[in-house]
Amino acid sequence: MRTVTGPTDHVVVVGAGLSGLAAALHLLGAGRRVTVVERDPHPGGRAGRLDLDGFRIDTGPTVLTMPEILDEALAAVGESVADRLDLVPLVPAYRARFADGSVIDVHTDADAMAAEVERACGPRAVAGYLRLRAWLRELYELEMSRFIDVNFDSPFGLLSPELARLAAVGGFGRLAPAVGRFVDDERLRRVFSFQSLYAGVPPQRALAAYAVIAYMDTVAGVYFPKGGMRALGGAMADAAAGAGAVLRYSGAVERLERRGDRVSAVVLRGGDRIPCDAVVLTVDLPMAYRLLGRTPWRAVPLRFSPSAVVLHAGTDRTWEHLGHHNILFGSAWRTTFAEITREGVPMRDPSLLVTQPTATDAGLAPPGRHLFYALAPCPNLRAGRIDWADFGPRYRDRLVAALESRGMGGFGESVCVERLVTPEDWSRRGHAFGTPFAASHTFAQTGPFRPRNLVPGVANAVLAGCGTTPGVGLPTVLVSGKLAAARITGGGPARYATPITTAGKTR
Repeated sequence: MRTVTGPTDHVVVVGAGLSGLAAALHLLGAGRRVTVVERDPHPGGRAGRLDLDGFRIDTGPTVLTMPEILDEALAAVGESVADRLDLVPLVPAYRARFADGSVIDVHTDADAMAAEVERACGPRAVAGYLRLRAWLRELYELEMSRFIDVNFDSPFGLLSPELARLAAVGGFGRLAPAVGRFVDDERLRRVFSFQSLYAGVPPQRALAAYAVIAYMDTVAGVYFPKGGMRALGGAMADAAAGAGAVLRYSGAVERLERRGDRVSAVVLRGGDRIPCDAVVLTVDLPMAYRLLGRTPWRAVPLRFSPSAVVLHAGTDRTWEHLGHHNILFGSAWRTTFAEITREGVPMRDPSLLVTQPTATDAGLAPPGRHLFYALAPCPNLRAGRIDWADFGPRYRDRLVAALESRGMGGFGESVCVERLVTPEDWSRRGHAFGTPFAASHTFAQTGPFRPRNLVPGVANAVLAGCGTTPGVGLPTVLVSGKLAAARITGGGPARYATPITTAGKTR
C-alpha cells in the first residue's frame, strides 16, 4: 500500500464530518497531532443539524447501520460506542407500505422476518427469503475486508481468490435479477433492492455486489442514537478532543499553501494559517481538486448520483401505523428511475422514505409534537434543468398530497414548522451538481476505479468522504476516514468480528 512520504507529525483534517472525524480518531490513535477545521459551528458535516422552534432536526443521513465501524474508530483512542452513545435497535428496521395497501415489516432477526414473509407472502416465500439472507451474508463476508475496507493502488489489487468467489456467487450480475432468483414476490424484491439508490444506481443497473447494502439494512440491523443522528458527530468530536485533537469550528478553508509537491499549510478565510505535515480533505471531490490545483485524469468523466428533495416537518399529530423508518412505495418502479436519471424530471409516482425520529426519541420535538423527514429522489442539477426556486414550493405541495394519499391523511394541516431542501440547497452547501450522494457507483466508479484517496502530484494530501473510496453511505464514509488515516500511518485493515450488540450499549 502506498503511503504519504516525509514527515507526518501534524495532520490537518479539513472537515469535521463523519469521515474527517474517523480519520482524526485513527490518526490520534497512531500518535499523530491532529487539527480539525470545520466551516460550520458544530461537527457532523453532511450529518447536519437544524433547530426550529424546539424541533431538533437531523438534516443528513437518518439510517445508522454497522455501528461496529464507529466503535472501531472510537477504540483507536481507547473509547467505545458504549462510552459515548445510547443506541436503540429499531424493530422493525423499516415498515414498507405498498400502493395496494399491503404492509411488510422488515425485521433483522431471521425468525421474525421469516414469520413476516409467511404472513405477507405465503409459506412458499420463506425458503427463498432464507436463501437470500444467506447470500447477503456471504456477499458481506466476501466484500468487507477484501473490497470495501482496503486501499487499492491499482485495479490489479482486485485479483484474488475472493474475486473469483464473488463472481461465482453472482456479484457481477445485476442486482434486481439477482434478488429475483430468491424471491418472486415483487414487494420483497423491492424491499431487498431499493438500497442501491443509496449508491446512485437503479436496481436494474446496479451490480449485484451492492446487495451488501441490503445486508447492512436487513441483516446486520438498523439503529438510532438517542439525541438524534447529530449525536454521532458530537460523540466523535468529543472523543477526538479528549484525545488531544484541536477542533476549530466556523473556519472555512480559503486555500492550501504549497511547497513543491507538498501542502505546507492550510489557510482559513480571514487569513489564519495552520502549518501541517499532511492534510486530509473531506470536501466534495471537485472542491478538493480545486484546493489542490489538480484534477486526476479519467478516461470517462465522473457521473454523479441523483439528488433528493427533503421535507422536514414538525407536526401536531402522528399516525399510529407508522414506524421509525417507512418506505412508501408508489405503483411505478422501473420508470421512476428513468425519469430522474434520463429524462431529468421528478418521479411522477415517487417512492418515499419517511422517517419519524420522535417514534424512538420524543425529546427531539416539543411535548405533544412529532418530527418527520420525507425524502424523494430527484434529478441532480446536471441531469435536470429545473428552477427549484420556482418549482420547489409546488413540488412541496405534491409531496404533501402524496403523503396524504398514502396513509397520512391531514398531514398538510398538521404541519407547525417546516423546511424544504432542494438540489439548489445542496449545491449551496458545496455538493457537486446539487447531490449529497456524490459520484454514483457505476462499475467504472467502484473499488479501484473510484477516485482514489491519493492525488497524483501531491505527496502529502489524502482524500476522505463519500466521493472517494470506498463510497457513499454512513458505514463506508467511516471506513473512508480510516483508509485515509492508513495512507498516512501505514495502518492496515481491521476485521469486524464482534457485533455491536455485544460490544456496545443497546436497549
